[in-house]
Amino acid sequence: MRFLSQRKHFNDLSEQEIIALAISSEEDDARIYRSYGEMLRADFPATARIFDGMAEEEDSHRARLIALHEERFGPVIPLIRREHVAGYYARRPVWLVENLGIDRIRAEAEAMERDAERFYLAAARRTSDAATRKLLGDLAAAEAGHQATASALEVTHLDDGARDDEAAASHRQFVLTWVQPGLAGLMDGSVSTLAPIFATAFATQDTWTTFLVGLAASIGAGISMGFTEAASDDGEISGRGSPIKRGLASGVMTTLGGLGHALPYLIPDFWTATTIAIAIVFVELWAIAWIQNRYMETPFFRAAFQVVLGGALVLAAGILIGSG
Repeated sequence: MRFLSQRKHFNDLSEQEIIALAISSEEDDARIYRSYGEMLRADFPATARIFDGMAEEEDSHRARLIALHEERFGPVIPLIRREHVAGYYARRPVWLVENLGIDRIRAEAEAMERDAERFYLAAARRTSDAATRKLLGDLAAAEAGHQATASALEVTHLDDGARDDEAAASHRQFVLTWVQPGLAGLMDGSVSTLAPIFATAFATQDTWTTFLVGLAASIGAGISMGFTEAASDDGEISGRGSPIKRGLASGVMTTLGGLGHALPYLIPDFWTATTIAIAIVFVELWAIAWIQNRYMETPFFRAAFQVVLGGALVLAAGILIGSG
């Protein structure tokens, strides 16, 4: 089916096009590394310096390739990029990787170097021309050396102290951006919907009506909490991160917190549904206490006392109001 593809296959590239492809690839990788460095500089300066050094290495590789091209084929370099070649390794967009955390960005950089080395080695094996094989072998060796250089730069710029500092900063940002608003949403969704759901349940003893009330309360609370969190702080001064991420975490967890004890009312039998819903409520409350202890460093028994007691009071209020 090669005739259906609008991209060239590597076996169809000339030696000049192979060199041009390597030049454009090295240029793209240098730009990606510089983007990573600039993105991380404020919060992770040591890792940013590593990416600066890796970008400089890519520049030196590109310069060597350009010199080779000029020597063999002249100064005019054909325009061929990785997206023009079928099966050539792709790079993930920077905007897609930047939200995944510093460890994921480091892993992505390591994968970039491994992809490039494997490509050059495979390309060298597929050619029968001695000069081309030597060129591709040299490129593979350069990429392997680049991995060694990256390791050396990491040792230079990212000692144990810097790594610990960056890990602490990354954990703190994760807590501020995701855990804190998510926990607030889970608490609000789990506790604030207790009264209307159980009041409806005991007032009507109609499981389907109770489920609809719980569904509406959960979704409504999720939308409200999500917009409130996103609009309350743009994160620029507080350092709490993207308002969209925080709003998403808060809204989703609020909805899930309410749905947890609304879903059992899909069961037609009232007392079976209510028994399961009450059991789920206490699981939700203990989960909240565990998250507070795990991420917010709140003593577990104090968190459990506050959350479980408060939730039990709201649950009792809903049952009493519905029964009356």
